[in-house]
Amino acid sequence: MAVPATGGSDEPIVNGEAVEVDVRPARVGSRGLALIIDIAMQLVFVLLTVMLIGIGTSVLPPGVADGAFMQAAFTIGVILVFIAYPTIAETLTNGRSIGKRAMGLRVVRVDGGPIRLRHALTRTLVGVAVEWPGLLFPPLTWAVALTTMIFSPQGRRLGDQAAGTFVIHERSPAPWGWVPSMPPQLAGWAAELDLSGLDDELALATRHYLARAGEIRQPQNGRFAHTLAQEVAEKISQTPPPGTPPWMFLSAVLAERRRRAGRRVHTTRALTQRIWPGFGRLDWAQPAVTDPTWDPAGANRPLLGVVKEEGRPL
Repeated sequence: MAVPATGGSDEPIVNGEAVEVDVRPARVGSRGLALIIDIAMQLVFVLLTVMLIGIGTSVLPPGVADGAFMQAAFTIGVILVFIAYPTIAETLTNGRSIGKRAMGLRVVRVDGGPIRLRHALTRTLVGVAVEWPGLLFPPLTWAVALTTMIFSPQGRRLGDQAAGTFVIHERSPAPWGWVPSMPPQLAGWAAELDLSGLDDELALATRHYLARAGEIRQPQNGRFAHTLAQEVAEKISQTPPPGTPPWMFLSAVLAERRRRAGRRVHTTRALTQRIWPGFGRLDWAQPAVTDPTWDPAGANRPLLGVVKEEGRPL
């Protein structure tokens, strides 16, 4: 679902082209992990900067590397590590620092568009001043920044508020879709199939066809079905029983493939449960006792064998 617009209203985010943007804001947990990774990278840069300063002072003539020189080098190092690096990283990667990329996050404008240099620089300057490392009253400003992020509808920190940005998840969870159902008359035949030659790409193409078969007109619908049925039959080296419609054959093959995959997942998690009790999550991988309802009297014949899965994790 689209997140609320700035200010916590119920209006969705709309970009400059008047198109509603569907995004999922990142919260404290994922952003905190991304920050830890970015801090680790900054510490690496700090060590490299100290090494370079040490090498530089060793090759300079005596008396040049005095207190003023060291203070200037320290100031330049702080600017490079805590201001230049985050700003350049987010600008060149469209809001994906190393930590955010690892966590699947991205900084965008409040209208959903990509950030520019001014946005990245503003976020960095505010962050250095009052968030991380927080040069102004660190304990107090840290608490204020964390509170702001927690209570913001979009999880925006102080730097986001000043720059007009927020952080989103790029890896949004896929909604439950259509899954194949086993035609009862083909269950015994499908159980004996060798599905090792059926690759994921062909299986996904077949599933997409079955899910959208009701929207495809004839004769294209029949052509797609026959073409996919021929390709699947070649992969499994088995032709369907005589008189079996192509869509029913495809549904039976995919349903059997899914049943076997679910059994493998259940076996693996059962082993994990025995080794590490509580980590197997067997309730997420219960083998199907029966397939979803098969409705031979359905109004849309091309969709027979394809039913909606209701909230059952795979």
